[in-house]
Amino acid sequence: MNYSKVIKHIVNWLNSYTNDSHTKGYVVGISGGIDSAVTSTLAASTGHPTLCLEMPIFQSNQELERSGNHIEWLKNNFSNVSSEVIDLTESFDKFSQKIQKIDSKNNLLALANSRSRLRMTTLYYYAAINNYLVVGTGNKVEDFGVGFYTKYGDGGVDLSPIADLMKTDVRLIAKELGIIDSVIKAPPTDGLWDDSRTDEDQLGASYEELEKAMKQVENKVQIKSLSSREIEVYKILNQFNSANKHKMEPIPICIIPEHFKTK
Repeated sequence: MNYSKVIKHIVNWLNSYTNDSHTKGYVVGISGGIDSAVTSTLAASTGHPTLCLEMPIFQSNQELERSGNHIEWLKNNFSNVSSEVIDLTESFDKFSQKIQKIDSKNNLLALANSRSRLRMTTLYYYAAINNYLVVGTGNKVEDFGVGFYTKYGDGGVDLSPIADLMKTDVRLIAKELGIIDSVIKAPPTDGLWDDSRTDEDQLGASYEELEKAMKQVENKVQIKSLSSREIEVYKILNQFNSANKHKMEPIPICIIPEHFKTK
């Protein structure tokens, strides 16, 4: 892949979308991870105003340090970048106290997803008051492989510039863009839990393994030709893809037969 050409293509695509939609710029949630770092840098490269929002909710010091360092790097390289820190910890804490608490796995997952949806609400508030677009930060493995995102949370965006790129591609583009090393090397995490669990901890496979499995599915590789670990990852991919299919497909619409509409 020619990464310099890919970068130019994405920047041109963002510019075209912005011009066609008569919007003025972009708002991006910055997590301290590589996906949001690459996305915000691509947005800033358009020359349009780019607002970077840090929205901590019980965030670790390491994540806060990385996100702050990336925004500082962006501002040093792009005059069109601004930023805000909106600490949502108290808002989330009050919300979690108001709803009925049940000590179960489903309750913990629902609360984790609520963090993401609270951030989405914040992003759209700032987008609305500035006539900006909310830019998604999901990559191809997350968005179309395992569906590893929150519906109407980090999945609630206006456009997705890196959703056709594998995680490996995102890393190489980050290097091409000159993004700081600590962000590139940081273990991927969704930042929705109070502990330090990574994406790999939750998925049971690395992004590199999942990428390989996606290519095996695409190329219709026979399972019997795979190693035991490859079969395990293949099953992980299929399990998540099947369970999260509702995120990847359009909202089902009940079509009313025409003869029901006439008396």
